Amino acid sequence: MSDSLDRSTKIKLLKEPVVKKLCEVLDKSSNKGWRKLGAIVGNDRRIKVSSDDMEMCSLKVLELEGSPSRMLLRLMGERGCTTGHLADYLQTVGNSEALQCLKPPALQILIQPQSVALISGHNLRLSCHAVGKSPVQYQWFKTKEEVPNSFSPDLVMSPVHLKDAGFYICRVNSGDTFEFSQWAQVDVLNVTMSCGQSYHSLEGRLKLVIQPLSQRLHVGEILQLECGAVGRPIPRYQWHRNGVPVPKATKRELMIPHSMQDHHGRYRCEISSSTERMWSNEVDVVIYDIYAIGGGSSEFFLNSIPEQLYATDKVALLMGNLSYQNHPQLKAPMVDVYDLTNLLRQLNFQVVSLLDLTESEMRNAVDEFLLLLHKGVYGLLYYAGHGYENYGNSFMVPVDAPNPYRSANCLCVQSILKLMQEKETGLNVFLLDMCRKRNIYDDSAPNIVLRVTANIVFGYATCQDAEAFELSSSGFTNGVFVKFLKKRLLDDEKITVVLDRVAEDMGQFDATKGKQALEIRSSLSEKRALTDPILPGDSADLAQAHSLQWAKTHELPESMCLNFDCGAQMKLGFAAEFSNVLVIYTSIVKKPEDMSSCQAHVTDFSQDLDVDPKEMNRETPEETGIYLLSSNLPQHCLYTRVSSLQKLREELVFTVCLQGTFTAMDDESVHWTKSINIGKPLIARLDLNRATRRNSCLQTCLMPHSPSHSPCHSPGPEHHLHLHHRSNQAQDYSRLSPQQHYLDVYERLQGAAGGCGDSYYDNVGQSRYEPAYDLAGGLSSSPGRLSIPIETTDDINELQAVFISSLQLHQQ
Repeated sequence: MSDSLDRSTKIKLLKEPVVKKLCEVLDKSSNKGWRKLGAIVGNDRRIKVSSDDMEMCSLKVLELEGSPSRMLLRLMGERGCTTGHLADYLQTVGNSEALQCLKPPALQILIQPQSVALISGHNLRLSCHAVGKSPVQYQWFKTKEEVPNSFSPDLVMSPVHLKDAGFYICRVNSGDTFEFSQWAQVDVLNVTMSCGQSYHSLEGRLKLVIQPLSQRLHVGEILQLECGAVGRPIPRYQWHRNGVPVPKATKRELMIPHSMQDHHGRYRCEISSSTERMWSNEVDVVIYDIYAIGGGSSEFFLNSIPEQLYATDKVALLMGNLSYQNHPQLKAPMVDVYDLTNLLRQLNFQVVSLLDLTESEMRNAVDEFLLLLHKGVYGLLYYAGHGYENYGNSFMVPVDAPNPYRSANCLCVQSILKLMQEKETGLNVFLLDMCRKRNIYDDSAPNIVLRVTANIVFGYATCQDAEAFELSSSGFTNGVFVKFLKKRLLDDEKITVVLDRVAEDMGQFDATKGKQALEIRSSLSEKRALTDPILPGDSADLAQAHSLQWAKTHELPESMCLNFDCGAQMKLGFAAEFSNVLVIYTSIVKKPEDMSSCQAHVTDFSQDLDVDPKEMNRETPEETGIYLLSSNLPQHCLYTRVSSLQKLREELVFTVCLQGTFTAMDDESVHWTKSINIGKPLIARLDLNRATRRNSCLQTCLMPHSPSHSPCHSPGPEHHLHLHHRSNQAQDYSRLSPQQHYLDVYERLQGAAGGCGDSYYDNVGQSRYEPAYDLAGGLSSSPGRLSIPIETTDDINELQAVFISSLQLHQQ
């Protein structure tokens, strides 16, 4: 490891411990602190800090744990300041203590050991890799005891035994400096496998290997249930009784030392990881009361499910279309789908989240969604994008729809509902975040006959013959509907009550008051809620099969370490932003001593995928378009965003290129390459790119008009909206008043928040006036991908009230 400072690193990439220490030094220094630093930076034209900026920094002292230095560093980072710039400024200030904070650590752990659950008799490998100024030495510990002969970066046990279960940590030494890795738990399961049965590929997907057994006990005896799964990372457990989570029952074994009559019931365990969820078998626990009147025993069987309503499973399909080929582009659907995905997963929904689908891809996605449904399942479909409504039927517009489009080019929501009803679902929820204006180019009146069922809920983002809006902002923000929906979605209330409250909240929003109002249509007769527990009932095997089908769409490639002939080693990692968006990140783990510089990047992706070469291998996630996942990614990597995975026809193969320079060769650049095949990741496994494979959705969506007969009219009169609407075809605007032709809305963010996790970057968004589009002249200049962080609820306060004075109605 070099002693020198990497001057090209942006200060927003500094790790949180470094930033924290630096801020402490600058805040406490009176003559050589943040004020003097700001004065010096203010004279630098490259990174200009104004007097207003300094005043904003000074106000941070009024906040609890507020730091003027942290605010100043954020402003500098936003304006492109590097660690080299900052070191020069601190040198001028004369603050040697602050300058010392920027120097690279003498020892740094790059790869941490990961917890794992595996079967006795298999091979265990824990890895810890570090770099230091001098040769690195390793020593592994189990709890407080040294593991004999464990001096390498990899701790290998072949085979592993039950006695090897426990917690492990690695001490890394480099000269006089040492660091400890994070703890890694090893859970070893004792599984007797029948003839011909085997378990492979423990890393990645969970595999259930121990099922709980039914129990018949007397009052006072020990109730003990066990289940187990293998995989990396180590699975999480939550036991349920009668469909309700058992408090504090989060281990593989559920033990109740003194069973009581209240403990009888049906038990099962939920096993989950960051990307998967599965259930154990459900078993009966019967308690005998030996103290019953008359001296005999009386059995307490659970013959009926409690009154609480439940779902046999929960499945959600979320589709957001924003990058339209022939129509105005949108921004909010990406943020809306991302936020709802995270919320629905908290409610134990299996979620498939997809962006920018063509007509055939949308139809195939709906067909895959329908495969996950069966009797009693709660099915939820959310759509954000362009749309319209004719004669009571709602149509979702794909990204490849022609201009103008008709029903044959779109998906009819009511036809999807008809197919869901055939599955005998327990609850059907449709959340449609789109316009409901009439399509004047489509005069068809489809006759879709629906069953009379008391389990249907429609939440329309706007009323019939009205438009839905997304707010004009310099950053990525929610649409109006989801802005308020996400605050209520986790409420433990009947779904219609939740939507009623969302409607009330929207009604108080000045920006859209009188222009957009939530409409709810429901036939729901029972008090069903999205928070209802899951109880598979008689369809446990079917639910398990469907869960595996869902898991296919969320299976990430395993991270890998690549060794090159020159002696360099790099790590290749993967993350999922959506079900069809993959993030690839690379970092150098080991660099030979005779190599002066070393960098690895990815290239040569399939032309089927949406990968912009200009946005590949960037130093920050935001630079490559990764705004929503940036705080969850490791730092000091190069990032690449691979979207539209549903278009991938073959396995994903790309090239990893290592570029290095050697001092002995006068810093001449040398290249090494490796071809990497990661199969079909995430949604690519389902081959949504093929022609519509099933006729079910297509048949119910077929309408009299064909795309080939759509007239090629130019859109109608000029119409500007700065509060973007999600209906993009020409309407009859001759009936609009002059005041309705133009609408400007400004939404302003107030306040700022600290960095998230170990990431240090500015989450302050600045609002600006932004034209939406011109229906007479087509799209205006596209906002494109903005080089700013996403505004997330973890990092900043919720959007504040819109300034009434900025809501202006203009005469034509």
